[in-house]
Amino acid sequence: MKVSQPRTALVIGIAGALFLALIIVSPMLMTAVPSILGGGSSTDCNGTPVQDVSDSAGSDIPPKYLELYKKFGKQIGVQWNILAGVGKRETDHGRSTMPGVQSGTNEAGAAGPMQFLISTWGGKAQIKMDSTFSGYASDGDGDGIGDVYNPADAILGAAKMLKRNGAPENVRRALFIYNRAWWYVDQVIEIARKYAKNGDVQVPPQADSSCDDPLVQAAPSVVVAKILAFALAQRGKPYLWGGTGPDAFDCSGIIYAAYRAAGLSIPRTTFGQWPFGVKIEAGSEQPGDLVFFNAGPGTGPSSPGHVGMIVSKGKMIEARCTLCGPIKVTTYQERDNIVGYTRPLSNPDVLEQLKRLQNASL
Repeated sequence: MKVSQPRTALVIGIAGALFLALIIVSPMLMTAVPSILGGGSSTDCNGTPVQDVSDSAGSDIPPKYLELYKKFGKQIGVQWNILAGVGKRETDHGRSTMPGVQSGTNEAGAAGPMQFLISTWGGKAQIKMDSTFSGYASDGDGDGIGDVYNPADAILGAAKMLKRNGAPENVRRALFIYNRAWWYVDQVIEIARKYAKNGDVQVPPQADSSCDDPLVQAAPSVVVAKILAFALAQRGKPYLWGGTGPDAFDCSGIIYAAYRAAGLSIPRTTFGQWPFGVKIEAGSEQPGDLVFFNAGPGTGPSSPGHVGMIVSKGKMIEARCTLCGPIKVTTYQERDNIVGYTRPLSNPDVLEQLKRLQNASL
């Protein structure tokens, strides 16, 4: 593997209170924003594409491998047939007798059924999963060892690498990073299409721009709808450390810019945004809230290093990293490094800003 004027009358005060009630809405009172903010969509934006196995796949892929492709594709969130396309192109699903498939490495230093460079796997072919290493070594069969020659381990590792580099939304980019040749990308995609009964490589609903409008319409308030509309409009733009737009953003930059688009000021950085919002319990988050993650050395429970913004239950928009692909909507609940959730709209300073905005509009 190469490898988005003050008034004093009592009635105005009541109106302001009602406005804030809409802003800090409880889950039980959440109502959709009027449709003037966007049109409808015929796309199933809540479903997950499920591609049936073609006759070609059923006859060509060994049952054990097919089970693993589907299992880890679903678990990690990449297309099973793309995983299978890689496995076919690299080693004919482990059946190749070329050097490096069953043992050792080939002339490029790659090993195993998914052809990982040993350095990319983690430095050696078999790695104890409780040890410290840098790579994609994975334990797909639960024996505590990441074995590059074990199909379960290798396929899980490949799924993680493809996910890390843009799949399922940007499959071509993810495959190019897997093996830096466009002819390779074309071949894998052609194989993947043949393996799917519908002859296609599908992307999840969150990758479809037609799913943006339903997300905005379902926002708990007009202000949140403005925040989401801006953030979702940035999808597809690149990550840039320190970026606040308009052409690129980092993780906190897109959130900072989205709130500004709604007339609100919040801290610029992840370290500032974490203590700013009111902490909320997992499961009570709603669109416009933030979810924070431990992002490695120098970050932790008191200083998370990555942040995303909730766009719907279980989904967030994020600018993750330079090598993680463009800004996109992803799932967050399956990640194991979540630090916590906050609601910037409940910060006292933001509440004052909302009052000023409401008074200015009267």
